[in-house]
Amino acid sequence: MVNTLIPETTEPAHNGLSAGPAVTGRGQTRRRRHQAVVAYVFLTPTLLFFAVFLTLPLGFALLLSMSRWAGFDLGDIDPVGLDNFTGLFADGSTFLAPILTNTLLFALGTVALALAGSVLVATCIDKLRFQGLWRTLYFLPIVTTVVAVGNVWKYMYEPGGLVNGVLNALGLGSVAFLQDPDTALPSVVVVQAWASVGTAILILTAGLKSIPESYYEAAALDGAGPVTVFWKITLPLLRPSLLFVCITQFITGLQSFALIIVMTKGGPGDATNVAALEMYRQAFSYGDWGTASAAAFVLFVVVLVVTLAQLWIFRRKGEDA
Repeated sequence: MVNTLIPETTEPAHNGLSAGPAVTGRGQTRRRRHQAVVAYVFLTPTLLFFAVFLTLPLGFALLLSMSRWAGFDLGDIDPVGLDNFTGLFADGSTFLAPILTNTLLFALGTVALALAGSVLVATCIDKLRFQGLWRTLYFLPIVTTVVAVGNVWKYMYEPGGLVNGVLNALGLGSVAFLQDPDTALPSVVVVQAWASVGTAILILTAGLKSIPESYYEAAALDGAGPVTVFWKITLPLLRPSLLFVCITQFITGLQSFALIIVMTKGGPGDATNVAALEMYRQAFSYGDWGTASAAAFVLFVVVLVVTLAQLWIFRRKGEDA
């Protein structure tokens, strides 16, 4: 019988064959390095843009926050340490109350109204025909300039304006919406929420479209009513969209400036004065760039803390669910 077994060879492999993987590995490393260099070359314009318009201004603002400067000659920058920060929270300062308090109330009110309104409207639009038309109509305030929106609502709030006209037709007395310190801030909050609800509707509508229809069919077979379906299916599955809307709306509310300066200029008194408006006043009206920069960093910390808190709350709810 012919032995068909092939005996194992004990000869070492040829050097060229054994070096093949090593050569291939070095070639891949060189290729990856080349690709990385090419990628950074294409990223250079973007990196330069961020360096010039983000990193350098941020560093200069940090320097000004610990200095005293009138905003003209760079040679007049006078380092003062943390005096600008301590001055913001010193006795008699209006930054903590009412300015920072107004900022938080303005942001909270805007988020609450815009979120509730956008959820309601987006749910209704999702069940209507011509959804694109309705979304376009609700999005129109977003593409309208803040100055136009503020001036229109300012005239509507006047004693002889549309809002008071409706109240008078209902047998109610006129309200000095923007002249009364008790109603000025809520009145501006309503306008801000109305102007920002269009973006939230688009985001929530997209979130509603991503919910599988099979969930609603299963709920209908189980006899669930519309309210139960909304609370048990729609709202929980909208959590990612709601998180995005909450964070973006809150950041926008904390940074609001243009609408307030158009409608009230921070008045009456400091009833509608917010952090962004106070920074503008300190820098351009009073020439105190150090205090304005310090206030900017305080506002940055507030935005960061609020955003992290929102992320933590939503993630915790997601895990518990």
